[in-house]
Amino acid sequence: MKKWHYPFLVFLIVATVIILAENKPEYRTSQGAVFGTTYHITYNHNADLSTDITRVLKDVDNSLSTFNANSTISLVNKNMQVELDSMFLYVFHLAQHVAETTTGAFDITVAPAVNAWGFGFKNAETIDNDLIDSLKQIVGYQMVKEENGAIVKEDNRIMLDCSAIAKGFGCDVVAALFDSVGIADYMIEIGGEIVVKGLNSKGSDWRIGISKPTDDSLATETELQTVLELTNRAMATSGNYRNFYYKDGKKYAHTIDPATCRPVNHNLLSVTVLAENCAVADAYATAMMVLGLERSLELCKKLENVDAYFIYQDNEGVIQICTTPDFPVD
Repeated sequence: MKKWHYPFLVFLIVATVIILAENKPEYRTSQGAVFGTTYHITYNHNADLSTDITRVLKDVDNSLSTFNANSTISLVNKNMQVELDSMFLYVFHLAQHVAETTTGAFDITVAPAVNAWGFGFKNAETIDNDLIDSLKQIVGYQMVKEENGAIVKEDNRIMLDCSAIAKGFGCDVVAALFDSVGIADYMIEIGGEIVVKGLNSKGSDWRIGISKPTDDSLATETELQTVLELTNRAMATSGNYRNFYYKDGKKYAHTIDPATCRPVNHNLLSVTVLAENCAVADAYATAMMVLGLERSLELCKKLENVDAYFIYQDNEGVIQICTTPDFPVD
């Protein structure tokens, strides 16, 4: 080998080592705001995907956010002609399926009632029996359907609200992005809804906490009820301990029963659902908060690959725990 080849060979080796080092997978984080909440994402990859994460979450917002005046769902609510995008169609049909399965406990037409009680995208109204009766005329998943690529309503006053499934769906969309580029290890959290796959940076299953259901409308409390070790699952939690208000000395919780168009009134404080994807977990967690403990346990017996963790108050006001048989907790 000629002498001038040696420096060139050394250069190639060094350059190769540098390139390999730059492309070495590492655990990266991405965080921001979306859907009126925050997201925190950790993933093991050789490139920063923050721009791609922002893009796909913006796609979800443009499809399903009622706070986005030009989103697909907002245009549907205004009874305007709009081409229904694939995200909207997927979530709409999933929501209708869950509605059927839960006999209407999950219902995306509950938006007018949610708004009337001040938990949606409008200010609270003065609630009386006449208003409740009028709300019942325009709340009911059977009164809306997709037909030939359009949403058909029995009454133009019907409004859709996918907020009880959109965060979970957003997690699934980011997970699909990661899967498409071969990422094997990640944790995606949007507003408390979570998808995990593979292992964390310590080589262990992901450790995910379930919050204690203490009244905390400002979300400043961080005490945990339990910590789960999870992988390859999606998790969603629904509860009335953070989104509520008091009026005339009475507490009003944000979970609205579509059948009564009133806030639920039972002893179930929160429910955490595990499922194969987060949109499903999100929807069933909301439905179970409507159904209450006993009816939710009966529902879980009929569902495949769905497990739940319930926190409730007994008759003496003591916090109690109940889980389905396969929920992964000691």
